Amino acid sequence: MKLALAAAAVSLAAAVTPATAQTVMKVGTETNGVPFSFLDPATQQMQGFMVDLIQAVGKHAGFTPAVEPMEFSALISSLTSRKIDIIASAMYITDKRRQVIDFTKPVYTYGEGMIVPSTDKTDYTSYQAFKDRVVGAQVGTVYVDALKSAGIFKEIKVYDTIPDIMRDVNAGRIEAGIADYPTLSYYLGQGQFPRSRLVQSYKASLPGSIGLGLRQGEDALKQKLQAALDELKRSGELDALLKKWKLV
Repeated sequence: MKLALAAAAVSLAAAVTPATAQTVMKVGTETNGVPFSFLDPATQQMQGFMVDLIQAVGKHAGFTPAVEPMEFSALISSLTSRKIDIIASAMYITDKRRQVIDFTKPVYTYGEGMIVPSTDKTDYTSYQAFKDRVVGAQVGTVYVDALKSAGIFKEIKVYDTIPDIMRDVNAGRIEAGIADYPTLSYYLGQGQFPRSRLVQSYKASLPGSIGLGLRQGEDALKQKLQAALDELKRSGELDALLKKWKLV
């Protein structure tokens, strides 16, 4: 009898374990993408709009997100190599990226901003004004491609993170930085990089939308994620998160 019960227990464990494992989804997100995703130095916990969003999505879709911080440039390769299951970061949905991974419908749309040394008082409206000058952008972003396509700059420095760009602008090592407007605005609003300023006259020319990223062909997961996002929008939870992180 004991042997039969033991065998039944092993059989039950074998049946339950795969289902249990499927309730945890590894979610990759950027460590320096405030206010979308960032590592809080005080708590050593990931925070931000996209972090809160994936937690809310998990509750509605029936899984527990295990958030894994990493560099922005590592997100897509980590997804395609199955190190993570979902991307929850400020990653533009583009045709080029859709050739490699899939996305949900957009959850937020914004454009780029420009940061320059505070001693530069010019009211720039475009990065075209920096012909034959040194500018910077973050690796893996659409901004790098756009700046290279312009073909007008003395040098385009490529950085791992947006704070790295801002440090070099702040120190006068580059003349302008192009990056996500919400992130630039958030850092400067916190009093960081005081020798830099956000160019308010700048007109964004590279607007884009962000959503959750997943591997191609995972239609069932995509349907779950989208259904959860639709419910968050309908209930007002999505708007509440946007307001919490000052994105509206």
